[in-house]
Amino acid sequence: MASRTLRLRILHSNDIHSHFEQMPSIAAAFRELRESAGAEHTLTLDIGDHIDRVRIETEGSGGSANLAIMNETGYDAITIGNNEGLTLSQDALTQLYGSQARFTVLCSNLYDASSGQIPKWGKGSHIIEKSGMKIGLIGVTAYFSDFYQLLGWDIREPLSITSDLVRELRPQVDLIVVLSHLGLRNDQRMADEIKGIDLILGGHTHHLLEEPLRMGETYVCAAGKFGQYFGVVDIEMDAHTRQKVKVNASIHEVSSYPADEQITKLVDSYRSSSEQALSQQVAYLEQPLSAEWYEEAPLGNLLAAGIRRWTHADLAIVNAGQLLGGLDRGAVSMGRLLQICPSPINPCRMLLTGDRIWRALEESRIQEFMEKPLYGFGFRGKVLGMLNVDGMQVEYDSKAPAYSKIKRVWIGNEQLVREKEYVVGTIDMFTFGIGFLSLSEGTEIEYILPNFIRDVIREELQETGAVQASLVKRWTAVDVNDSRENH
Repeated sequence: MASRTLRLRILHSNDIHSHFEQMPSIAAAFRELRESAGAEHTLTLDIGDHIDRVRIETEGSGGSANLAIMNETGYDAITIGNNEGLTLSQDALTQLYGSQARFTVLCSNLYDASSGQIPKWGKGSHIIEKSGMKIGLIGVTAYFSDFYQLLGWDIREPLSITSDLVRELRPQVDLIVVLSHLGLRNDQRMADEIKGIDLILGGHTHHLLEEPLRMGETYVCAAGKFGQYFGVVDIEMDAHTRQKVKVNASIHEVSSYPADEQITKLVDSYRSSSEQALSQQVAYLEQPLSAEWYEEAPLGNLLAAGIRRWTHADLAIVNAGQLLGGLDRGAVSMGRLLQICPSPINPCRMLLTGDRIWRALEESRIQEFMEKPLYGFGFRGKVLGMLNVDGMQVEYDSKAPAYSKIKRVWIGNEQLVREKEYVVGTIDMFTFGIGFLSLSEGTEIEYILPNFIRDVIREELQETGAVQASLVKRWTAVDVNDSRENH
C-alpha cells in the first residue's frame, strides 16, 4: 500500500521595517498562496523587525498600525527583532503583543529580569498542527545584552537556548522551525552545531537567499529586507515514516503582486490618524534653526547641547548627519522632529581621552569622513557629516593638511589635555565603531534608553536660553600663523 504524502506550505517575511507601502501586496500574495495550498496546510511567519519607528504610521500609533496589519495579513506566529525589543518599552510591548496580537509571539531567549520568566505575551516555544503535522516553533532574537538589561530584560545566549528547546521538542513534533533574528552567520552556526532543526528562517542582517542553504538536514532561508521579497517553503512528508520527502524553498518579489484593497485602506487610515497624533506642538520658535551636514549650524549645536545636558557630561559630540533638515520659525511638532531626526539612536556617556577626542575632531574636518555614506546600527540619515560639539571651543586651520587642522581645543577655560580623561556625552552609534573610530574607544560606557535623540531635541527646545545658546559658534577658523598648537 502506497504511503500518503503530507504537504505543508510555509510563508515567511522578515525585516520589513515599517515599509507600509509593501504590506498590501504582501498580504495579497500570502492570501493567494494560502488559498492555493489550503489554509489548513499553510503556516505564515514573520522573523522580526516588522516595526520601525522611523515611519509616521508606526510612531504615531505606538506600533498599533503594524499589529493591525499583521493580524489582517494572517500571521500565525512571529518573533521580535531588535527594533521591537530595543525601541519600545516593556509596557509598550505588553500593550501591543499582550492586548492586540492575534498570533503567537515567540521570544525564546528574552526573559523579564525581575521575574525571571518569559513575558506573559510571549512563548518560549510553540507546537502548532498543520496538514496533519506537528510543527515545533522556536523564536530567538539578537543578543544585545547591555541594551536589553537597561530596559529591564534578561536576554540569554540564543544558541544554547535553541539547543535546549530542540532537544525538548524533537520527540514531540514532526518538524522544528526556528525563527531566527540573529543574522546569517549565526544561522549557519546554528545549523552546523545543533542537530534536529529542519528549517531556519532568518533575518536581522537583511540577507537575501535566492536558494536555501542546506547544511546537513537543515535548510536555511531568508527574504532580504524592507518587504521587497517574501519566502515560500513547500515541504512534503511521508505520513507513515514522518520523514521529509521533498523541500522546495524560493523567494518572490512583492512588486509582482497587486495591493490588497483592505490592507491599503487600513494603512491609509493609520497614516491619517498618526499624522494627527504627531501634529501636537512641542515647542514654538521665534526664529528658524538651520541644519547643515558640512558646516556648523544652530540645530546641530542645540542637539549637542541637549546630549550634554541629558548625559551630565563635560562635553558632547554628535555627527551633523543625524539631522535631515532644520526647523522653521513657528510651531514645532513631533511629526517634524520625526522627519528631521528619524534614527532610533540613543544618547550615551563614556570616558574618553583628550587624544581620542582630538583625533575625531581632526577627522571631522576631512571631506571623505564628512561625505561618508552610512546605513545601519540605527542610522537613518545619508552621510556622516561633521561633528557638532558642546562644552568646548575648537580652533582650526582649514588650509592645513589632514590630521593637522586642529590647532587648539578649549574645555571651559582650559585647553584640552591629550592624556586626560573627559566625561563625554555622545550617541550609541559611535560605540559600535561606526563613523569616527576613536569615539568607539571610550570606557565606562553608559547607554541611556529608551529615549531617542529626537526626544533630546524636544526637551532642549523647551530649555530657557537653549535656542539663543545654539547660535554661539563652537568652531573658529584661524590662520595658522596666529595660532599655537596644543601639546
